[in-house]
Amino acid sequence: FFLFFFSAIGQQTLDLPQIVVVGSQSSGKSSVLESIVGRDFLPRGSGIVTRRPLVLQLYCIKNDENFEGNETTDEEWGEFLHLPNKKFYDFQEIRAEIQKETDRITGRNKGISNQSINLKIFSPYVLNLTLVDLPGVTKVPTGDQPSDIEKQIREMSLEFISNPNAVILAVSAANQDLSNSDGLQLALTVDPGGERTIGVLTKVDLMDHGTDASEILLNRVHPLRRGYVAVVNRSQKDINENMSVRDGISKEIIYFQTHPRYRSMLSKCGTGTLTNKLNQILMQHIRECLPGIKSQISNMLSDVVRTLESLGESIDDLTPAKQGEKLLKIISKFSTRFNDFVDGKGSEFGVEIEELCGGARILFLFNEVFAKRLISVNPFDTLRDQDIQTAMTNSNGIRHPLFIPESSFDLLVRKLIVQLEQPGVQCVDLVYDEMIRMCLQIDASELGRYPVLRDRVFEVIHQLLRDCVRPTQLMISNIIQSELAYINTSHPDFIGGKKAILAQQQIQQQQQQIQQQNAQVTTATQSLNQQQQQQTVQPNQAQVPQQNQQSVQKPTDDVTSSANTENKANSPPKQLQDQINHIMVKV
Repeated sequence: FFLFFFSAIGQQTLDLPQIVVVGSQSSGKSSVLESIVGRDFLPRGSGIVTRRPLVLQLYCIKNDENFEGNETTDEEWGEFLHLPNKKFYDFQEIRAEIQKETDRITGRNKGISNQSINLKIFSPYVLNLTLVDLPGVTKVPTGDQPSDIEKQIREMSLEFISNPNAVILAVSAANQDLSNSDGLQLALTVDPGGERTIGVLTKVDLMDHGTDASEILLNRVHPLRRGYVAVVNRSQKDINENMSVRDGISKEIIYFQTHPRYRSMLSKCGTGTLTNKLNQILMQHIRECLPGIKSQISNMLSDVVRTLESLGESIDDLTPAKQGEKLLKIISKFSTRFNDFVDGKGSEFGVEIEELCGGARILFLFNEVFAKRLISVNPFDTLRDQDIQTAMTNSNGIRHPLFIPESSFDLLVRKLIVQLEQPGVQCVDLVYDEMIRMCLQIDASELGRYPVLRDRVFEVIHQLLRDCVRPTQLMISNIIQSELAYINTSHPDFIGGKKAILAQQQIQQQQQQIQQQNAQVTTATQSLNQQQQQQTVQPNQAQVPQQNQQSVQKPTDDVTSSANTENKANSPPKQLQDQINHIMVKV
């Protein structure tokens, strides 16, 4: 059951439990992994060596077990995910294949990539573990590495250790201050409480004389819940002398057993202790994560079942007749959806509300883009007054023109009609592009089940639409040519010579009427002014004797008569006033 989870690491979308190894460059991460495996198989060299994540899956095969149908022996081998069914019994070949696969993606210039290399190792000397070796954190770029190489490595490391089901193996060199450990700093970034972090101290034998890592191993400095384990890897001298990994482990055991400080804390020292501890922690971690993983698998399984049910039965189980019927049904359904999309019925998810699509988009092209393009055509942008005069002169030849020549008019009008052809041709291209876009927007889940059929259907649709483009553009050109062949001067909106003369006569008549009305108003105004002046002088001359005579007899009536006479003198005759008002209304 656990092997199922291990084989799924790196291949599934599940956040499965795994041990992620982080640390700075040259902190001894690769040497720790080789000690856990017991074989020398990882690339070595100066600078950054691990440039791609290595997902290492260890399978313990016992001599009394039958593994994959074959009797197991003491043989050990490895298998790569990118080379299925190929076993590598020589671990030097495994090293060469890791280097080759790394260079294939990242090149030979020390570049990095987050694409993992999956390696399975089967051995009777290992415990069931899954580890991920990440590139070590480096400060200074080398070769053609980008200037932000440190940022890229940190982001890659955080991507792996952010998995809540991952156990973090923070590797730090014991001969350096633990506060400056890049591996521990990365681990505490996503695991501040140290709940799923294990500290590993390397290079314990290289510490200054009189110093040791006992305080760290006792979890008194930067405490972690999982604690710390000290290991001693092979030195460069041991590697140059071809000391095997297992001989190096034997040397490590002797070192810790004879050291005055570490021999009393052997439960926290040695590669064997680290391997057993990792195995126990991983198994316990799997048990804790198992309920959540089962729930996640159940949800994924339900989704897959629903997808399979929506796709229908397998076409391989159908007879040729049924297969043809199935094919016709798929294509008919696609055609129906396309028609619905054009008619504005939307898709099975409803009508789009964020943007115009389908037939509404085509209507927009006609009413907004094409119509505005036609309206924006200004005939006088390309036709000057000088061009009109030149055309008229050329049409008359050596004769002086008496009337406007019709041939020059036809020539100029045809030149303007041709400008209407290009907007129509462009509109055809826009509609074609929109219909191609509609084909891609249609939700065709059944058609997507068969990629070859889908590509073929799209290819046929594109070809059908493309075949219709040229005839449509030719039809537009024919319409323009028909308009050029005969200039219809009998159209109601066209103003010819006769209509122009009638319009000019009407304008002149209106102007004459306005002038006559203005003259009548002027005459009436002058006559009114003269009458007012005469009526004002006559009553004033006869006013004094009449007032003297009346003042003796009837003083009251005298005053009333005088006021009435004054009002009549000041007001114009009523008939003349009505005539003036009538004239003003006409004006």
